Amino acid sequence: MEVLLPALVRGLGIGSTYALLAVSIVVIYRATEVVNFAQPALMILGAYFTSLFVTSIGLPFPVGVVAAMVAMAAVGALTERVAMRPLVGQPVFAAAMVTVGVLIVLTAVANRLIGPDILTVGDPWGLERLEFGTIAIFQVDVAKIVLSLGAIGAVGLLLKRSRIGLAMRATSLDQETALAQGVDVGRMFSLAWAMSAALAALAGMLIGTGAGGVEATTALVALKALPVIILGGIDSIQGAVVAGLVIGVAESLARAYQPEYAPWLGANFDIIVPYLVLIVSLMVRPYGLFGTPEVQRV
Repeated sequence: MEVLLPALVRGLGIGSTYALLAVSIVVIYRATEVVNFAQPALMILGAYFTSLFVTSIGLPFPVGVVAAMVAMAAVGALTERVAMRPLVGQPVFAAAMVTVGVLIVLTAVANRLIGPDILTVGDPWGLERLEFGTIAIFQVDVAKIVLSLGAIGAVGLLLKRSRIGLAMRATSLDQETALAQGVDVGRMFSLAWAMSAALAALAGMLIGTGAGGVEATTALVALKALPVIILGGIDSIQGAVVAGLVIGVAESLARAYQPEYAPWLGANFDIIVPYLVLIVSLMVRPYGLFGTPEVQRV
């Protein structure tokens, strides 16, 4: 239990962060049917803004995090208006390729802003631990679980219970019908990108907590959201949560036990665990655990 319980909590913590990143991708996909490959850059910029507001400007940590999310929401909405709005009506593949270009541009901006330094996000948890006898759990792992799942729950309620959520769901189902019913489709696209960027900012802050800090290459962590959305289903928020927790726990358990019980797999085997899950899920359930299969009749 001294190894298992901390490993499980650590896995749930990082898995909930993966789920948060995956949900930020799902939000855009459900509104536009475009897979946003620019999410890693949005995540790292969100971490940068958190560090700027908290450690450089000196805002209280909760205020700085909210300010970073608002700033990134503005960046997301601007990105959609400048780069994605002209592609409305074009093939989805073309729009997805444009997000790759957005990734390159925003990553270059992040590299210039961050430079070679490792930034701290000023989190209040650090390496503080909760002691339960001989079992020690890091507070940051608990914070990741609470904040990530809380943010995902708020997004789920917004999409299901509000008029804006209804309009976004109508837009995702049929843009032309939504327009005919008076829905401002362009506004829904901008809102989806703003919401996605704000969630990415929160995820970036959480990934930068503890002893790790944030540097430009930290953006690569967001690539682990791809196995999550494929396992859970690219259009399912529920699936993103389940898949994120599964992959996070699998990665953490591999890190804890593989060096002792399967050293022949080599060092850092836990890094490839999410992608092994990705390969298996594609072979078994290509639409994911909760994804909607496409049915074509001819």
